[in-house]
Amino acid sequence: MIPETLEIEVAMQIGKPCNEVFEAIVNPDKMSNYFISESNGIMEEGKNLIWKFPEFDFECPIRVGKIEKDAFVSYYWFMDGLELLVEMTLTPKENNSTLVYITEKSRNIDASGLKWYSGNSFGWSNFLACLKAYLEYNINLRKGAFDFLKAENNCQ
Repeated sequence: MIPETLEIEVAMQIGKPCNEVFEAIVNPDKMSNYFISESNGIMEEGKNLIWKFPEFDFECPIRVGKIEKDAFVSYYWFMDGLELLVEMTLTPKENNSTLVYITEKSRNIDASGLKWYSGNSFGWSNFLACLKAYLEYNINLRKGAFDFLKAENNCQ
């Protein structure tokens, strides 16, 4: 059966317990070490937040959905005039590690949907790699990694 819409799914195991991974996802002081540059608050159910990213000159509105401490985070963000659902599930694994499973839903199977699918699949894989590097090794992989986008965006 051919799917009617596109949905992103990525996962990675991180060598830290669920409570540390959860805190790194919901706390902007920690998120700014691997993902965003700024947020106007901690992710809590029902909150509306604004995220800023280091390589882009725009504000990204976030509407926080369901939160289950140390286990689940969901929120909606806006792209191309659409509100898209992001869900992050944290599952405890062996050696006090955590499997982070992320989905982003959904777009039509058309040119703009395929562009979103490609870009955001890369983006979420990068998010997980940056989260892992930050939590396990205290390295900010994102710092300077996308500076070329600033130059590209300035040329348009």
